Amino acid sequence: MQLLNHKKLHVVAGRATRDLALDICHELGVPLGTANIGEFANGEIHVKYGESIRGADVFIIQTHAAWNGHSINDAVMEQLIMVDAAKRASAKRITVVCPFYGYARQDRKASGREPISARLVADMFHTAGAKRLVSVDLHSGQIQGFFDGPVDHLTAMPVLVDHLAEHGGDDLVVVSPDAGRVKVAERYANQLHADLAIVHKRRVKDARNQVEAKDVVGEVDGRDCVLIDDMIDTGGTIVAAAELLVEKGARRVMAACTHGVFSDPAIDRLKNSVIESVICTDTLPLPPEKRIDEIRVLSVAPIIARAISAVFEDTSVSEIFGGNNLA
Repeated sequence: MQLLNHKKLHVVAGRATRDLALDICHELGVPLGTANIGEFANGEIHVKYGESIRGADVFIIQTHAAWNGHSINDAVMEQLIMVDAAKRASAKRITVVCPFYGYARQDRKASGREPISARLVADMFHTAGAKRLVSVDLHSGQIQGFFDGPVDHLTAMPVLVDHLAEHGGDDLVVVSPDAGRVKVAERYANQLHADLAIVHKRRVKDARNQVEAKDVVGEVDGRDCVLIDDMIDTGGTIVAAAELLVEKGARRVMAACTHGVFSDPAIDRLKNSVIESVICTDTLPLPPEKRIDEIRVLSVAPIIARAISAVFEDTSVSEIFGGNNLA
């Protein structure tokens, strides 16, 4: 007896990422699978797939974000349960797709008696049954080594660069908001054929989310500046850097990031800041109350869809970005 194996692609999504997942499936030309996610009276999450996934290549999409009264922890736990359900339903291979990887900032011990929570999250997904991980613009590259399996590290740079090339102005300067983002900002500057500047800053000791900008390295006087970061959370870093750029004579200041976290008081800070516009992507959902005129959201669905297609077809993911996702 001879069996012919036909690979089957199956894409499902958690409740925090349904809109993005639908856009990804539209790009792929496949339907979004049914996960039938519900909760018991005490809040425990239950998952039951609506169709057979036996022998399928299953991609489980869930960004780690709060939504509709649920926390980021609920999003992580929901995806873990979806992975376990797929494993027990005899999926051939399970890939977790985390457009925004939760706890990524806890990637090292900055002081004594602290956890490395980014590693813990990776261990949980591996234990649950995930064989591969896909994410967009991880906070630090070493997180790729935390997961015991292949990690496809995507970047939103092509989407942001295309927008900035069209709307950034003729005399553009790419600005790193701190020393830790210089390499990323340099890649953007090279792609945009722009100059590079750096904001030197320091955080207030023993005070979270408080940043004091100090000085600018580079020429920004009379020029259009765009601050590049992987995420904007409370907005303290970006706003402090923007004010310093204006003090140094910048003509206008924009900000661009992959992940628009926008925790309180970020929206109020951005509305009242000197920043003209903020460009982010849809790796995180933007609720109606946070949609202000200054924020422009770009879609990463085409990039994630191309990566899923490459993984499914066993072709190169890095070639999609010309190797820039590995830098």
